[in-house]
Amino acid sequence: MFSSTKETALKKRIEELGPWFQNLRIGELQTAEDHFLGDYPAFKWAGFQHVVPDDLQGKSVLDIGCNAGFYAMEMKRRNAGRVVGIDNDPRYLAQARFAANHAGLDIEFIQMSVYDVAKLGQRFDLVIFMGVLYHLRHPLLALDLLHEHVVGDELLFQCLQRGDERTPELAPDYDFAEWSVFDRPAFPRLFFIEKAYAGDLTNWFFPNKGAVEAMLRSSGFDIESNPEREVYLCRRGRRPYGVDVPPC
Repeated sequence: MFSSTKETALKKRIEELGPWFQNLRIGELQTAEDHFLGDYPAFKWAGFQHVVPDDLQGKSVLDIGCNAGFYAMEMKRRNAGRVVGIDNDPRYLAQARFAANHAGLDIEFIQMSVYDVAKLGQRFDLVIFMGVLYHLRHPLLALDLLHEHVVGDELLFQCLQRGDERTPELAPDYDFAEWSVFDRPAFPRLFFIEKAYAGDLTNWFFPNKGAVEAMLRSSGFDIESNPEREVYLCRRGRRPYGVDVPPC
């Protein structure tokens, strides 16, 4: 009887905090078992989790756009030290705090925009930046701010992609009269979403594969691996010459 009452109360609280975008396991319950993508993000994580060490040995982790905290909790389970999750949506943060508390995981959740990451005053060993870039009106600024202020070593990155999936071979420079290169399907490009996509008004730019990789490099990130479609493990490198450092 007690167990049944406890599960009923848990189910009620999960429903109160909903709707959920991430399907988490809380006790014997799932938060979004009817997700249109399936068991998300667990099925996605299964495809690239091998690039993150099983034991993070107390390393610091920042999860930007943490949603309900799936990745932040996975990092804490892998023995990470300080783990911070930030999101602009207080509803997602309430979900994340509830899920982490229920799992007994010590994670800090802060309401913050990606454009304000300098306020954290710390570089993190691993920064997770997944499913965020295409929701931003200023995507390159966000990548520059990450490089300048919070990425200490590695960046785990994912962005929805559309268009050609080849990595183009491009010259370092082109004459002003050159037009044909821009007609190549694989040329780096961003598709601008003026209104909505999939019913979401916060979708702004969908890059193709060439654009994603070029944007990462242009902000000073060296691509180490592409373990799954749309997912990249990068290391903080040098910002290319001539790229302005954004203000704090």
